[in-house]
Amino acid sequence: MPTYQYACTACDHQFEAIQSFSDDSLTVCPECKGEIRKVYTAVGVVFKGSGFYKTDSAKKETPKSTPAPTPAPKAD
Repeated sequence: MPTYQYACTACDHQFEAIQSFSDDSLTVCPECKGEIRKVYTAVGVVFKGSGFYKTDSAKKETPKSTPAPTPAPKAD
């Protein structure tokens, strides 16, 4: 379950709450009973570019060339 950060607009109290995605946001400060808001921060890890999926790092198959047949030795 994700952890959300909250901050009170009245007393500046900041705290974290572990909530399910389907839970409603908290609205009351546990310290002063004032109004709170969610605090959004930058994501710590971002995966961009190629190489992060199995199909990105798989070796590309090159068509194998078949050697030309060797002619049989001539009989004298």
